[in-house]
Amino acid sequence: MPVFNIERGESLGILIQQIINGLSLGSVYALIAVGYSLVYSILMFSNFAHGGFLVIGGYICYFVLKDMGAGILIAGFLSLLGAGAAAILTERLAYKPIREKTNNTLYLLIASMGMSIVIENIFVVTIGGRFRALPDIIPTTPIHLSGMATISAFDLISLLAAVVFLSILQLILVKTKWGLAIRAAAYNLRIASLMGVNVNLLISLTFFIAGTLASVGGIFLAVRYTLYPQLGGITIKAFVAAVIGGLGSLPGAVVGSIILGLAEMLTAGFISSQLRDLVVFFFLVITLLVRPQGLFGKDVGEKV
Repeated sequence: MPVFNIERGESLGILIQQIINGLSLGSVYALIAVGYSLVYSILMFSNFAHGGFLVIGGYICYFVLKDMGAGILIAGFLSLLGAGAAAILTERLAYKPIREKTNNTLYLLIASMGMSIVIENIFVVTIGGRFRALPDIIPTTPIHLSGMATISAFDLISLLAAVVFLSILQLILVKTKWGLAIRAAAYNLRIASLMGVNVNLLISLTFFIAGTLASVGGIFLAVRYTLYPQLGGITIKAFVAAVIGGLGSLPGAVVGSIILGLAEMLTAGFISSQLRDLVVFFFLVITLLVRPQGLFGKDVGEKV
């Protein structure tokens, strides 16, 4: 009987630990997935260059910390600005000429794939492809929960940061004039333009917000996995989360990210860490078969 109680206590401790780890990872996915959904809700295409903004933000943070000796607040602020500016520049140079000539979003999708490769290779050519570890800017000390589980302070901080930034985004969308314009454009971009909304400025603002959120996710992922030019590839999981939640739905992106984060960590904790990626794409396949529009998504016809 005592042995059984010990085993049950250990299992409960592992469960609590993996749930917190899953919420932490899912919250970082949410920051990135919301960027995917924001752009999709307005332009109706998946911006696969989104991972590049994550890498840009991570490298800006790294070099500001290492070369300038600045603190995390300054490095983080410059990282957000740099990634947001890169997102605007990408939209103006690669996407705007296309959307002004055609309504076919397939061309935008292809262009985004090309921009993803361009951004990645710029870093490989200019600064090299080696792995870089960010300084100890975020505490990783273990926290013991009543002897049942041990979690990392990093997981709690990343979860809290995601909640703060997503809450700020929600306030912008609900309480500001431009937030109202974004919501109107998500319903119908053409009607929003007829009502006097500056569409080009609105799209630039949307890309800036998506880029800054990706940068926050990039900093936390760089701390968790180290920094390298191909780190943006991990955003494919955030994209899967956005698809599960429903592309174009911001609450769906958050819910889908939490589901994936929990699924990954529970699989790693109780089955095998080698099956984490398999579980992610299993959820994607099931979603596409059962509910292609996602949990909170709408059919395209409902937006017309």
